[in-house]
Amino acid sequence: MPPTRMLSFVSVDQETPEKRASDERRSDFHEIYADYIAQKASQQASRCSQCGVPFCQSHCPLGNNIPDWLMLTAAGRLEEAYEISQATSSMPEVCGRICPQDRLCEGACVIEQSGHGAVTIGAVERYITDTAWTRGWVKPLQPARELDQSIGVIGAGPAGLSAAEELRSAGYQVSVYDRHDRPGGLLIYGIPNFKLEKDIVERRTQRLADGGVVFRLGVDVGADISLSDLRARHDAVLLATGVYSARDIAIPGAGAKGVIPALDYLIAANRTGMGETVPDVLSGRLNASRKHVVVIGGGDTAMDCVRTAVRQGARSVTCLYRRDRANMPGSQREVTNAEEEGVVFDWLAAPVSIVEKKTGGIRSVRAVRMRLGPPDASGRRSPEETEGSAYELKADMVIKALGFEPEDLPERFSEPALAVNRRGCVKVDYRSMMTALEGVFAAGDIVRGASLVVWAIKEGRDAARAIDAYLSARRQSPRVAAE
Repeated sequence: MPPTRMLSFVSVDQETPEKRASDERRSDFHEIYADYIAQKASQQASRCSQCGVPFCQSHCPLGNNIPDWLMLTAAGRLEEAYEISQATSSMPEVCGRICPQDRLCEGACVIEQSGHGAVTIGAVERYITDTAWTRGWVKPLQPARELDQSIGVIGAGPAGLSAAEELRSAGYQVSVYDRHDRPGGLLIYGIPNFKLEKDIVERRTQRLADGGVVFRLGVDVGADISLSDLRARHDAVLLATGVYSARDIAIPGAGAKGVIPALDYLIAANRTGMGETVPDVLSGRLNASRKHVVVIGGGDTAMDCVRTAVRQGARSVTCLYRRDRANMPGSQREVTNAEEEGVVFDWLAAPVSIVEKKTGGIRSVRAVRMRLGPPDASGRRSPEETEGSAYELKADMVIKALGFEPEDLPERFSEPALAVNRRGCVKVDYRSMMTALEGVFAAGDIVRGASLVVWAIKEGRDAARAIDAYLSARRQSPRVAAE
């Protein structure tokens, strides 16, 4: 019988799901963590202290009712645990796999602060929902009513998908437009399989399609169809495009053959993993096989790149980051996983030039050592160059993983009235999630800037509720709708 008593952290140690051996996982793109067995999930969930003030919940962007579903898991009441988990999250099994729990819920866990090791919240969350899929508890979308009003969602990433689910569940006619040939956005094309197997995403999008959400794929809004056309076709439009424009690096040699953007590299690797023939992978341009690879950056995208390069058979993989380990933005767990797989981290180092071969291609990256100075406006200590510290790193391929900026949507959509802030992100009224254009809403990274999947899911759900309120008011006031 599974334990029902909580607070067992005093007698039960933290135990994460078993990881495959690093030598084994270096050679494939399968997920590295094994699943919990029922007894282990129940046991680990029983470690929860059931805090009066659950900091794990307040540090989750979705506000997930974590203590409740941990208690139910400990008691073996998994179906009820799933019902509570899915009530606040559109993709619990996705968040359980890719959220940086060490920076969110688990990092805020009270027993983590007491030195006993956090409850393994992410692993239990994944276990609950994977079990729900296996046992048929995940039900098809079945709107209680059908409404004539329709919504066009631009972008089939996590923000667009979570909004589509909420709106379709409320009975709206929902069409999702995306430039790619599969729904999922970066969940499909940007995040490698070793973190998120694609069938996990595909079963979610298939559930939406089976429930009446229409996916219009291979449609590039702004090129194939205009935003004004979509506004005329739908009663409301949601911009959930994400941010895809890669930040560049202004150093000599940055345009050399062999210097590639991170997203180009990851998309090519993911397409190859889905059985497609990608010419740039076959030619070697987007293939790290037998190369000395340097990845510039310290975020989660950089971690995805270094671990992908290892699996493609790179001779060496080095991550070059200008701050130290404690000040990097990426998940510390991902750094540990990468180190186990053979990635070398060159902390407090910044590139100053890419050295090219006379015959073409890259010979090395010239870099300098950095030190951390006083905090900048963001509160993080600013990196400063150490004089006389220049050195070279051998490199055949350099991957730029410096983050992403929004595309120029007012120009792309030929909508100069679409207001953006100084970073190019779309401005919204946060009370209504509406942009400067009537009936056009926005959510996710295109509003917030490049961020976490869990924030995109949260804001997609928020936008759906705002759209529902807007369209409900128009139904109840025909005169306003006519105007």
